[in-house]
Amino acid sequence: MKTTALVASALAAAIATAAIASAQAGPAAVPGYENEKCFGIAFAGKNDCQTANSSCAGTSTKDQQADAWIYIPKGTCEKIVGGSMMPKA
Repeated sequence: MKTTALVASALAAAIATAAIASAQAGPAAVPGYENEKCFGIAFAGKNDCQTANSSCAGTSTKDQQADAWIYIPKGTCEKIVGGSMMPKA
């Protein structure tokens, strides 16, 4: 139960961070907490930096785009279904 709550909290924090980041142009600011980049979990338009197919933060075109990433609390990416520490092929 606690793992589910932790993952849900991490995902909520990631989405909130991405929502704030999408309001600015260019890459997202690095969050103040210990973080890691997690690929493949961002919703369309909520990525934190450019990808091979988009020019800056907030410009990914589809949910769970393989090369789009968001900042999340350190140690949580591998616990999220579809999350990867490296861009997916």
